[in-house]
Amino acid sequence: MGRILTCFLLGTLIVGKIEAFDMQTTLTVSNRQELIQAISQAKPNTKIVLASGEYQGGLHFSNLQGEPDKPIIIAGEDANHKPIIKGEGNCLQFSDCAYLELHNLILTGASGNGINIDDGGSFDTPSHHIVLKELVVRDIGPEGNRDGIKLSGVDDFLVKDCTVERWGSGGSAIDMVGCHKGIIEACVFRHGDNIGDNAVQTKGGSKDIIIRRCLFEHAGSRAINVGGSTGLQFFRPKPQGYEAKDIIIEGCTFIGSQAPIAFVGVDGAIARFNTIYSPKKWILRILQETREAGFVPSRNGQLINNIIAFRSDEVATTVNIGSATAPETFKFAHNFWYCLDNSGNSKPNLPVSELEGIYGKDPMFYNAEKGDFRLQSESPAKGLGSYGLNDAK
Repeated sequence: MGRILTCFLLGTLIVGKIEAFDMQTTLTVSNRQELIQAISQAKPNTKIVLASGEYQGGLHFSNLQGEPDKPIIIAGEDANHKPIIKGEGNCLQFSDCAYLELHNLILTGASGNGINIDDGGSFDTPSHHIVLKELVVRDIGPEGNRDGIKLSGVDDFLVKDCTVERWGSGGSAIDMVGCHKGIIEACVFRHGDNIGDNAVQTKGGSKDIIIRRCLFEHAGSRAINVGGSTGLQFFRPKPQGYEAKDIIIEGCTFIGSQAPIAFVGVDGAIARFNTIYSPKKWILRILQETREAGFVPSRNGQLINNIIAFRSDEVATTVNIGSATAPETFKFAHNFWYCLDNSGNSKPNLPVSELEGIYGKDPMFYNAEKGDFRLQSESPAKGLGSYGLNDAK
């Protein structure tokens, strides 16, 4: 009996060691069919490596499920020669997925969306723990509501070090519908001042999203649309009375766009430590587009510790306020305002009084015309703007 027990315990210890040293499975592919086959058989802790080259898009996969600390990773083999997934409706689409990571890929030429990640229509079971890293998404659409990255019903996600350029004329670089607990960090967005509805949009009940240290370079008519206009049937998990809530925009740099930031049907959002340079029409918009019963007016937004440099021949109205909103609930504090063509015209007309704003002083960027918004050592704006976030942290 003692011998049997000893063997049983030894077997248990051996199994424990095998689990502790569970190795990652790596599958290397070099064509579309191999990629489809590899993804179809992927298990937790599988890494699929794509050789450089071009792969036809239109790839759709469902129920790809990694596990905590054992994600499924799909990555380009060479970060300097990223594989290209090109064309079709969506370059890549994943439904009902979890613990999934995409690294070092180029997605281009789709007539729909570059990447589409969704909950498969099961609103109570979102896709979750998604990482999109070092991706390039470009030339999507180009007409209509076509997005670079479309996230519908996705929770606990990270989009980092990605570049999105030229998306649909009525779409977004990153469009989030009913997404929660996400971070968009160190990304670059480029398009035009009057095309491509927005670069980043959080709508349809999105909540707890951080947009941090990103560059918005002529990134659509509204560079960031906090909120939006969503059909009630698309809210996830169901309408809560707001389009977006608890959204943070920090450490970002905005160049151009008709409006760098729009608060649209929001119930609480903050834009802090950002640098806004040469917007083309407004600094900020406060709007209400979803007006069904039970929805709060756009309210409780904050603009704090930002550097805002604008031209009076471009910005006639600092804050564009739409009907059915609550601008009196907004807060403005410690912002640094400078009118580039007339410093005496720097003080903005705001819906409420600003706390300790600074007006009419040159922020002294190193070279704004070349996109260098670091502050010179004698700058009166030290500690503010996108570089001020480091000091605040």
